[in-house]
Amino acid sequence: MRAFSYEKASSPAEAAAAAARSPDAKFIAGGTNLLDLMKLQIEAPTHLIDVNGLGIDKIEPSSDGGLRIGALVRNTALAVDERVRRDYAVLSRALLAGASGQLRNRATTAGNLLQRTRCPYFYDTAQPCNKRQPGSGCSALGGFSRQLGVVGISDACIATHPSDMAVAMRALDATVETVKPDRSTRSIPVAELHRLPGKTPHVETVLDQGELITAVTLPKPVGGTQIYRKVRDRASYAFALVSVAAIVQRDGSGRIALGGVAPKPWRVETAEAELPRGAKAAAEAILADAKPTHENAFKLPLIERTLGAVLTQARG
Repeated sequence: MRAFSYEKASSPAEAAAAAARSPDAKFIAGGTNLLDLMKLQIEAPTHLIDVNGLGIDKIEPSSDGGLRIGALVRNTALAVDERVRRDYAVLSRALLAGASGQLRNRATTAGNLLQRTRCPYFYDTAQPCNKRQPGSGCSALGGFSRQLGVVGISDACIATHPSDMAVAMRALDATVETVKPDRSTRSIPVAELHRLPGKTPHVETVLDQGELITAVTLPKPVGGTQIYRKVRDRASYAFALVSVAAIVQRDGSGRIALGGVAPKPWRVETAEAELPRGAKAAAEAILADAKPTHENAFKLPLIERTLGAVLTQARG
């Protein structure tokens, strides 16, 4: 690692202000992704701002009947919370499908949303990567792309977002709360938090410099049968080839979000009208603009089969 300075913030607003003063600063909480990237010198912050101990680690009822999840709530605590298991089962199941127990004990809600891609070329500093070094090129195009994106990608980047939790949050229509360095706050639908790569894949979210996530809010429970199914190369501690977060109602309507296929949790609301017609019709609508490589074209039928298995399970 390179040398860096360190401070422990005393409030969310103070943390945001400190980050604004140093363009190369990074927030650190669990550190499960950032520390790995620092060891590889993919991330080289000159200043770390410790945001642990800010009092934003609680799960509380919201005024509209939903839940407000503090940014520092650990993944384990969120997954086992009685209210989450009862009313937002898809979220609990997605969390338990991700990483290992040790990592879930450290990883935070905000950190999970903001973790960076696991594209092998992003981690290999000897290879060009537009996400790591803008303008250097994308080695995955024409390279090893089996695990990478098929939709929402661009000619500059075909990396996928690795979070399981974020896929469930997208199906639940979660909202992200933030504080800026000037102490102003805003709410961002999780659907709008992550950016598609376009020509600037290194710009991954809509957050401003120094803007700190303080909470994620879930709306009032919508009921239905909630399922998270993750297809991966091995049974544990592996990122998704394809995952499906589903909330299916008795009348056959529902919500579907996909993971492992795009640079952000992938949900096409207009395609959900096709769910009563079956997995094939829904998958075709969701993947209308898919551009797979020769190595990951298998994901298209895999998405349809996984969605079909989820719908069969949901309908009994």
